[in-house]
Amino acid sequence: MRAADADILILPGLGGSGLEHWQTRWAKKLSTARCVAQADFDAPRFPEWIESIEREIAAATRPVVLVTHSLGGIAALHVAARGSDEIAAGFLVAPPSERAINELTAIDPAFLPIPRERLRFPALLVASSDDPYAEAEFSRALAQDIGAELVDAGAAGHINAESGHGPWPEGSLRFAGFLSKL
Repeated sequence: MRAADADILILPGLGGSGLEHWQTRWAKKLSTARCVAQADFDAPRFPEWIESIEREIAAATRPVVLVTHSLGGIAALHVAARGSDEIAAGFLVAPPSERAINELTAIDPAFLPIPRERLRFPALLVASSDDPYAEAEFSRALAQDIGAELVDAGAAGHINAESGHGPWPEGSLRFAGFLSKL
């Protein structure tokens, strides 16, 4: 599959993706990509986030590829668990652990528990060995549970602009390779 063959839905996490974040850059660069807007990125509410994502999936005219960061990945897992058949693939970057979600009081606790059902679509989970929001063991176990290929990004922090991953060319190459196998 080529990017032009899919509706690429970008799902940011807590705080959204700022101007320098790789997700924002990808949304501008990929003609079929769009960021799923949320009513409040700073105080995520579970029902509203899930409804926004499901609305965007329903509006898609091509196979849907989800490109997530952080809490956006957890929201994607909830949408997938609800049976969205339109999702063709998922590129999940740095999903946070239960511990992190519990510690971040701005996040609605309804995002827990994290769904761990095997996904019905191909997925790649990119994780960092020193992500402050996800222990390496959590990322390995989550990838295994959901049937995603795990990509170890090394010591890359939370894989966001703050950890030096604004443009993130390695991620772009990995995403292109992932799409080419669909």
